[in-house]
Amino acid sequence: MSETTFTAKRPARRMTLFICLMILVGLNLRPALSSLAPLLGRIQQDTGLTPLGVGALTTLPVLCLGLFAPLAPRLSRRMGAERALSLGLLVLAVALAVRALPSLWLLFLGTLMVGGAIGVCGSLLPGLVKRELPRGADLMTGVYTMALCLGGALGAGISIPLADLLGSWQMSLASWMLLALAALLAWRLGMPQSRPDSAPTQPPSPPVSLLHSRLAWQVTGFMGSQSSLAYIVFGWLPVLMQRRGLSEGEAGWLLAMSVMSQLLAALGAPWLARLGRDQRLAALVLMATSAAGLLILLLGALEARWLGAALLGIGQGGSFSLALTLIVLRSGTHQLAGQLSGMVQGIGYCMAAAGPLSVGLMLQFGADNRMISLLLMVIITIATSCAMLAGRQRRLDIEQGQLVTRRGR
Repeated sequence: MSETTFTAKRPARRMTLFICLMILVGLNLRPALSSLAPLLGRIQQDTGLTPLGVGALTTLPVLCLGLFAPLAPRLSRRMGAERALSLGLLVLAVALAVRALPSLWLLFLGTLMVGGAIGVCGSLLPGLVKRELPRGADLMTGVYTMALCLGGALGAGISIPLADLLGSWQMSLASWMLLALAALLAWRLGMPQSRPDSAPTQPPSPPVSLLHSRLAWQVTGFMGSQSSLAYIVFGWLPVLMQRRGLSEGEAGWLLAMSVMSQLLAALGAPWLARLGRDQRLAALVLMATSAAGLLILLLGALEARWLGAALLGIGQGGSFSLALTLIVLRSGTHQLAGQLSGMVQGIGYCMAAAGPLSVGLMLQFGADNRMISLLLMVIITIATSCAMLAGRQRRLDIEQGQLVTRRGR
């Protein structure tokens, strides 16, 4: 084999390896969240947690996603992105073990650490995708989202069977540590763990603030509100469906079915978003699909519950993928895309944390599924309103050192 052929093939092997590693890491970023919901009944029974306490338990990791996301760029500059991601996976594995220990405060501490680790890893990986696969970043965003959805579905679907097989909900939660350790080992062996260069190769971009940009806040509002729905579903859908008479096992599989339905929608949304000059219609269809699925699940005939789960999954998978895609479409430069991503994930996930906590408060005071449905429809209305603004063809750019919003592409 000639040297030319070898050097031509090596990038292809590197890309294939990176895609496999990206999928493996992505599989770890949702089971720690989705595996908790089906087990909440057993956790309440064993620990005596009130609905408000359970609401805090489901809210804590979502809040940490937002609080720890801004830490990712600092770790990347200090350690290098690959080493920072390795650290995040290590903390995730340790956190999964800590929250399974026989102590209520360790359950909360481990859950806090889980949210922080996922927040850092989730912020680092998109930047690595853009660096390693610059020509296919949009498609790879869909593949990455599919990996997240598959991991979420596995966490929701097999938590109860794992608890029955292993003898306790603690062991069920701890078992996901093995997947995190496998991802950590593969990442350490497969990706060069280089440190950042001591001297930058190019001068830094002039600092700009996105906090005064309406467009930035519109994208953030869409991400935050649709994520709020997602984490309400992760945290409370099995509980709400058990209130309708389903067993804990079937309620867990119903959540898994919903998350599995996100796979194709997550892959297709970035492609659909680029078909036209405007993403408002796509956003409207996806939010309407989410609303229909939720109403069928919480208020409709139980015979239609699997249809409701599928509709909910399609709507939520597409909405999340669209929110990530809007970060790219609304940014004129890579630097602005990074800044917008930090704002959208940092502030958006902090906003999203209010959703699971609100449901916990409502259940604490005896709210039924109709009242919960009303709250969900309010959140969907907010998400749709933000999407109608963020979906317009606008773009953030820098002109003479100032942040400007341009119309068109």
